[in-house]
Amino acid sequence: MLTDTQCRNAKAKAKPYKLTDSNGLYLEVKPNGVKAWRYRFRMTAGTEARENLFAIGDYAQAPAGETANQAHARRMGGRFTLAEARDERAKARALVKQGINPAQQRKLERIERGQQHANTFEAVAREWVAMKDWEAKTKARRLDTLSRVAFPKLGALPIKDVQPAHILEVLRAAAEKNGPTVAAEIRRAMSGVFELAIATLRASSDPVHPVRRALPPNKTQHKGPLDAGEIGQLLRDIDGYERNHQTVAAFRLMWWTLCRPSEATEAKWDEFDLDAALWHISAERTKQRKAHSVPLPTQAVQMLRAIHGITGRHAHVFPHRDNRKNPMSDATLRQALKQIGWAGRYSPHATRTTGSTRLNEMGFPGDWIERQLGHAEPNAVRRTYNHADHMAQRTPMMQQWADYLDSVKQGNKVVPILTSRAA
Repeated sequence: MLTDTQCRNAKAKAKPYKLTDSNGLYLEVKPNGVKAWRYRFRMTAGTEARENLFAIGDYAQAPAGETANQAHARRMGGRFTLAEARDERAKARALVKQGINPAQQRKLERIERGQQHANTFEAVAREWVAMKDWEAKTKARRLDTLSRVAFPKLGALPIKDVQPAHILEVLRAAAEKNGPTVAAEIRRAMSGVFELAIATLRASSDPVHPVRRALPPNKTQHKGPLDAGEIGQLLRDIDGYERNHQTVAAFRLMWWTLCRPSEATEAKWDEFDLDAALWHISAERTKQRKAHSVPLPTQAVQMLRAIHGITGRHAHVFPHRDNRKNPMSDATLRQALKQIGWAGRYSPHATRTTGSTRLNEMGFPGDWIERQLGHAEPNAVRRTYNHADHMAQRTPMMQQWADYLDSVKQGNKVVPILTSRAA
């Protein structure tokens, strides 16, 4: 039988040679200096006994002070001491006695480990995010939340083993550390992950469902529409924001067109046809993933022509302050609102709520307003047959809206237009 000293001192030769241990185990010393453990065995195939070879791994010396975890990691890397190689030989012999080829068994175990890794909560969650038809920044934000809140506790668990108690622990920790909004977001995300797992037969139930009401509901405070006086005051305050004229211009574009905040801050020059007074927002930049054309009132066209002399050499109308190749962040709008004292009273997205409310008061048809906002028709039947974008009607409507904004900014009392006149 071999000793560890023999294994350690074995030198490479011009040709491979073997150092035999016992019961089919030997150490093969190769010309390149590699020392590999081999187990030779015979298995019956049909009526014939054939000789087979099982590669256990390479010879290694256990470092002084090696911990159990370090030793496990070394063995998983295919490096075994003499004693460990004998243990592996014993396991392989036991399989052979059962008629199982140890080489084939190891392949099967590797496949099973790979499948287990692919079926962890983190793996399925990343797959769920990747499948979503979201903007890249939305995917990144959702994945960041999962990485911070859920993965530390659930990430390595096989998704079929996640229990309601695990989910409750995540939700309670999220509510305590990050607040109810994040807890509500992570609850929805985790439920979506399990919906995918169930659909792909990797889980049989959603453990989020039993504990979905364990925490107090998140009472999101949606900002209501501004009245005429508030609109006028806000627009005057925005005009007085002298820190960055691009921020002021982005606010104005958002108000004149009722676009989403990110659609304004990330606007590109190649989207605009100023001669035709049209803004064509590409499908990948809209929430509905559908290209959206927006009529531009004369005030918007004049502003864009003026700012083109400043930022026209860049791709974006409102380039980022530090990296001019990137667009302005919509967080810039919120920061500006904080500076002028409107934080908590109004959010950029409330512009659309305000515009919808006031245009309805003016008597404009709801279809025109909904198309201007880029909303999808909620009625499936109507959505199938109604493909009109009402551009001919929206163009004068938005000009009238821009004129209305000018008027309230000047402090005038504006009387809403009657429905009959608008129609």
